[in-house]
Order: sequence, then C-alpha cells, then structure tokens
Amino acid sequence: MANLLYRLGRFSYQRRRLVAAIWAVIIVALGVGALALGGTTTNTFSIPGTESQRALDALKQDLPAASGASATVVVKAADGKTLTDPTVKAAVEATVAKATQVPEVIAAIDPFTSKAISPDGRTGLISVQFAKPADELSKPSTEGYDGLSGLSTNELQVVPGGQIVAGVPEIGATEVIGVVVAALVLVITFGSLVAAGMTLLTALLGVLAGMAGLFIVTAFTDVSSTGPILALMLGLAVGIDYALFISSRHRTQLAEGMDAEESVARATATAGSAVLFAGATVVIALAGLSVVGVPFLTAMGIAAAATVLTAVLVALTLLPAMLGFIGNRILPRKLRKASTADTPTESTPTEGWGFRWAHFVTRFRVPIVALGIIGLGLLAIPAKDMRLALPDGASAAAGSHQRVAYDLTAEAFGPGANGPLIVVVKSNDPKQSGALVQQVLAKVPSLPDVIAAQPAAASPDGTTQLLQVIPKSGPATEATSDLVKNVRATVQPLATNGATISVTGNTAVGVDVSQKLADALPIYLFLIVGLSFLLLLLAFRSILVPLKATLGFVLTIGATFGITVAVFQEGHLASLFGIDNPGPMVSFLPIIMMGILFGLAMDYEVFIVSRVREEFVHGKAATPATVEGLGHGARVVTAAALIMASVFAGFILVHDPIIKTIGFGLTIGVLIDAFIVRMTLVPAVLSLLGKAAWWFPKWLDRITPNVDIEGESLRVEEQPKQKELVDAH
Repeated sequence: MANLLYRLGRFSYQRRRLVAAIWAVIIVALGVGALALGGTTTNTFSIPGTESQRALDALKQDLPAASGASATVVVKAADGKTLTDPTVKAAVEATVAKATQVPEVIAAIDPFTSKAISPDGRTGLISVQFAKPADELSKPSTEGYDGLSGLSTNELQVVPGGQIVAGVPEIGATEVIGVVVAALVLVITFGSLVAAGMTLLTALLGVLAGMAGLFIVTAFTDVSSTGPILALMLGLAVGIDYALFISSRHRTQLAEGMDAEESVARATATAGSAVLFAGATVVIALAGLSVVGVPFLTAMGIAAAATVLTAVLVALTLLPAMLGFIGNRILPRKLRKASTADTPTESTPTEGWGFRWAHFVTRFRVPIVALGIIGLGLLAIPAKDMRLALPDGASAAAGSHQRVAYDLTAEAFGPGANGPLIVVVKSNDPKQSGALVQQVLAKVPSLPDVIAAQPAAASPDGTTQLLQVIPKSGPATEATSDLVKNVRATVQPLATNGATISVTGNTAVGVDVSQKLADALPIYLFLIVGLSFLLLLLAFRSILVPLKATLGFVLTIGATFGITVAVFQEGHLASLFGIDNPGPMVSFLPIIMMGILFGLAMDYEVFIVSRVREEFVHGKAATPATVEGLGHGARVVTAAALIMASVFAGFILVHDPIIKTIGFGLTIGVLIDAFIVRMTLVPAVLSLLGKAAWWFPKWLDRITPNVDIEGESLRVEEQPKQKELVDAH
C-alpha cells in the first residue's frame, strides 16, 4: 500500500495543475447537481416491519385520511377570558378557517366541536389533518402551517405544534467558532499562516464536495434532517485532521532537508497510509449502521461515510497537489531559507513535552493503568440508566413553536395529550369491528396510566375503525412505553376470526423504533469491536495490541455515554449547555456515537502505535520504542484531537437538542480517547507488556497480508539506491 500511495503522491505533486482542475470540475458538477436535484430532508422516523408501521401502512389503503400527518394548533385565551367569550371565539374560528386554507390540509376541527377545551375554558386544541405524511408535505404547506402563529392577538395566543414545525436544524455563526479554534491550533502547530490556510482549504473543499453529493441523494431517498449536520460535523473534523497528519510529516521531512517532491511522495506513502487505514475504519463503522435494519439510520450512516471517504480522497490527491503549489511556504519563515541547505535544519526534539510525558507514563505505568481503568469505569456508571426515545415537543428548543405548544398542552390537559395512542381495529365484517371496538373500550381505560379512550374515525365500509387512547404521562416517558406494551398485551388476544388489533401513532412508532435500536445496540457494539480487532491485527501484526485497543475503545464509549447521560438525561450541569428540560437520549444517539468514535479512536491508535512499532522493528527495546513513538507523535495527535474536539464543540451551541447532544458526546469522547486512552493508557500498557505486545504467531504471520502502513517497503527500495551511490563514489 505504501508503494501505491508513494506513486500517487508523486503523481499529484508533478501533475498538480491537472489534479486541481479535476477536483474543481468535480466540485462544480456536484454543486450544480445539488442545486438542480437536491430534495428535502425528513424529520420522521420509522422502521418497516414493526407493528406500528404496519398499521400505518395499512391505513394508507383503508383510511387514507388518517394516514396523513396530523397536527395540533394550541389556542389559549388571555388572562381573565375564556375561549367562549364572543371576541375570543371569533378569533378561534378565524384561526380554524385559516388552517383549512393551508395547502394539503383536508380538515381542521375546532375545539368546540371536538370538545378539546381545558377545564378552565382557556385552552383549546384545533386538530389539523393533512393529506400526506409529514415528510412528503410541500414547503408551502409547512410554511403555511407554521405561519398560523401570526394570527395571535392580545386576546388569543395561537401556537402551531406537532412534527409539522419540527424544522431542519440550521447551521449558523456559532458553529464557525469550532473552525476558528481549529485554525488557531493549525497556526500554532505549523507556525505558518499559509500552511494552516491550505489545510483548512482542502478540508473545506472536501466537505463541500461531500455535502453537495449528499443533497443530490436526498432527491432519490429519505435522509434524516440530522444527516447533513452529522456529515458536516464529521467531514470538517476528519478533513482537517487527515490533512494535518500528512502535512506535518511533509513539513518535518522538508525541514530536515529532503527534496520537496520526494517529501510529498513519502508523506503520502507513510502518513497517507495511516490516513487511508483510519478513514477506512470510520467509513466501515458508519456504513455498518445498515446492519441495524433501520432505513433512516442507514441513510444517515452512509451520508456521513461518503463525506469521510471524500475527505480521505482529498487528503491523498488534492493535498499533495496543494503542497506542490505552496512549496516551502509550509515552513515558518525563519526555516525557509535554511531548508534549502545541504544539511538538516531541524530535527525532532528528543526532550520535548511529548517525550517527557512518555517517560512519565512508562515510568509509572502500573498506577496509571489502574487509575485510568478505575476512573473511566466510574465515569461510565450513569450509562446503566440510559433511556432511549425519539425526540418530541418536550425535547425541542425552548421558545420554539413545537416546545411552546407541548408545554401549553401539558399544562392544560396533561403531558399525555401530546402523544395519544391510536388503536386500529380491522376485520372483514363491520359488525365484528364494532364489537371489537366495544371490547377494547371496556378494557383499556382500566389500564394504569390511561386517562381516557374514545372512538376516533372509521373507514367508509366500517371494517377499519380507530380509537384514541390518552396516556397520563408524556410520549417519551418510560411509563408511556410500558403502556404501549400493556395495551398491546390486552387487546391483541381479543382479535379472532381473522381480525387484527394494532397500536400505532407517533408515540407507538417512537417506542418501537427505540426498542429496535436498543436491541441492535449490543449487536452493533460486537460488530465494531470485532472489526476493530481484525483491522488492528492486520495493521500491527500483533495479538495483544488489537486486544488492548478494543478494550480501550470500550472504556472510551462507557465513559462518554456515562457523562452524556449525567448531563442530558439526569440534568447535572445541564444549564451550562443550554438544556432546560433534561430527558431520554435520542434513540439513535448511542449507535451513531459508537460508529463515529470507533473510527476516530482508531485514528489516534494508528498514528501513535504505528510509530512505536516502527521504532521497535528497527531494533529498539519495547519501552524505549514506546517513548520514541509517543514522543514523536504527541504533538500532532494533540493538535488533531484539539481540532476535532473544537469542531464538535461548536455544534453544542446549536439550538437543536439532537445536534447539541451529538456534538457534546463526540467532544467528550474525542478528548477522553485521545488524551486518556491513546496518549496515556496505551503507552503505559505497551510498556507493561514489553516485547510480548508484539508477539504474532508464525502461522498467522504467513496468512496475514502485509499492509505496510509504516512504509517499510520504501526503506527496502532505498537501500539499493544508497549502495549504488556509494559504489559510484
């Protein structure tokens, strides 16, 4: 692999104008395609095959009106007034009339007809039924519905609620903070504005290409609204880091007097091999989300994986070309003239802070390993209480229409009114369906956590009939999740003679999705841990090094989940991060974070341990090799981790709670993995294991391909050339 990348780096350097032109054409083509074909993202979540989804699919045929999106407009009279006051009632009726004029709305029922008025008479619910599901509604429909809030007066507050106004998270100036911090770290690392700017530029170009491709895909398949944000977040972080790793190796070689073309080729072969390997682990982990069997999660994972793949391709092709354009300006000004001398001008210091840290870690390896494992284990304790749920109004940003509507409804009718359950009764005989409805109405109201159950709608032939069940608790609570299971266990035995009784609705869909993802979590963890072991075995030709790496990843994940649960679910220090209503973790958060952190953990593992192995292979004892490897790699890994954490941390400032939680979790995960696991526990364990760390059975050595991420084959090729030069003299 090193030889192939060596030739690719040399070609990109020599044909830099051609390479830059090709990338320019690709980016422009993708941009045009995104503008012409780009569709919209979706905020709906479903899993084919679950009871709730099967019921919704059946309703599209039996009762089309009930299969479209439903929403609720909350109206509240001012203090001292009620909805029945003449002027207030007129305002309510005007709101209902305006709602019926929203595109794709087939019905809007006023609270006086539906009797959806609070006991104090001040709050009412206007039920709005759309012809299509929420993710299929046109922009005029969603904007028109959201615009109903403009009907508020001094006497009546009008708040459109439900998933229709969930909206797509927007990227604003707050996320730029992370990029600015990354730029400062690059300037400090390189000591050159040109080098820092080039690294950022290549990363941004890669993200631009990846995002454009993603928006083209939205024209052909559903992509979660979180998908583009996740792809942007990850693409920026890995794009900057991958460019940093290659540029840093080139900078060091150039400062030591190596020819620029040779340096670019060798940096692409060595650091580029690590980039390719690390990028492949991220791509595989994200694409592996497809094994979970959840369409929206598969699309999200593939979208992020495609962006990471683009970042790798940019780092291996466009970056070497850019390095050719800037020449020795990648070096600080004081080193540029000296770098052309015949003798090396700069060598890596052997007593820098990285070396001092390496000496400390290897000297006190036993207490460090013990403290590290115990400390991370304690941080992981809150993770055992993690609860998963899909986002609802309670988790929406404070002040948003969705959140205000949720709070008003909960205050007036109880939190369960925000997430009613829908019981679908279906048979071939309308009389049988009617009898089953009565049996359900006789049993369900007596179940714990049920406020009321009432008939809702029926198909024209009466064979399909709906009931609405109002829980006491909110949609995302554990009590409501238990209620869904209890209702199903209670009503399904009633279905006989070919009849079916199903529980569906947004709340039931959320329960089913969360259960499916919770069941898939151990499988996915086993998959990526196993993958981690195999990939590292291939890279380092060792048994204990991959085992140590995968155990370190488990420690990282446990501590990250524990801290995230403590803040966002249990509410510790939640106000510092803009969380005013702590609650369950979004269902897909654990799997997404595991996939991303797995790849990033392997990044740091490869960049540190590959240098340790390189020193060991060249004859140094285990502990000195560990000191050399960490000492040389500490600076660039520290810069990379700070950059990645800064980019992720910028997303904590986003108002959307899902993006905020993902940004927080990834920031914590990167910091823990880079500084505690990879730069502390890994060298301590390697020193503790000594030579045994690199034991590899001979029979396994014979059948394992040599991927050569250290560039050993380049050194072998170099020896005959050096001998020829000696003979010539």
